[in-house]
Amino acid sequence: MKAIRYLLLTTFSLIFVYPFVLALTTTFKSRADVAAHPVLPWPLDPSSRAWENVLVHSDFPLWTINSILVTVVATLLRLFLDSLAGYSLARLNWRGRSLVFGFVLAVIAVPPIVLTIPRFLVLKELGLLNSYAGLILPLAVDAVGIFIMKQFFDGLPRELEEAARIDGANLFQTFWRVMLPIARPGVITLAILSFQGTWNEFLLPLIVVRASPSHWTLPFGLSTLGRGGAGGQTFDYPVMLAGSMLTIIPLAIVFIVLQRFFVRGATTGAIKS
Repeated sequence: MKAIRYLLLTTFSLIFVYPFVLALTTTFKSRADVAAHPVLPWPLDPSSRAWENVLVHSDFPLWTINSILVTVVATLLRLFLDSLAGYSLARLNWRGRSLVFGFVLAVIAVPPIVLTIPRFLVLKELGLLNSYAGLILPLAVDAVGIFIMKQFFDGLPRELEEAARIDGANLFQTFWRVMLPIARPGVITLAILSFQGTWNEFLLPLIVVRASPSHWTLPFGLSTLGRGGAGGQTFDYPVMLAGSMLTIIPLAIVFIVLQRFFVRGATTGAIKS
């Protein structure tokens, strides 16, 4: 019976891992090889052409720098602003707090594609198109992050704040020096989600910096890789997959480094709820 269970686990593991292995090996195939043997997990005539096209004959390094800049700045702003908003909704008593929190929950339910045109119009009126500010500011705060931080602050004992006030700390000092460090699991969870979401953001660069190649980030830049023919109707899949493989490396590093904090944060949130 145990052998059957191991066999089933191994089978399902291979099913899940195979697409990633196929994507990686396809980067070493020629276009003719991909067309003739699309699901073969090894190249018949290995070639580094795809990697050379990505690293040498494209603007991949520029897209990477832009993505790092936008992701780091937007993630730091989101951590600070979402934490402030979550703390305010969880700990401060002010008129309309429940109404504002209901609005936050309502925003979570709205599909991001619905906000595309309003966001474009606002950024256009503010003169933020084709700029780093236009890529960063819309991502500096989000409803999901506010909700996450509120839930964590709700689960912390109020005696900590009372002790801080007795010691002479003001409201911001209590938040910054006492409550925020204790909510580290929530902050790290939000950091991972924010980094992943911002790094993979495609829709915002599409509407903000489409006319400015010097501001393109990796997701939008990758959409232009490997296209050829009339109207870009043919695709060079090895080149596209090589760029994709390079793109997931930073995400993998961040998740591996912070994985134990992420799991701890998710478990803490589940227990408190």
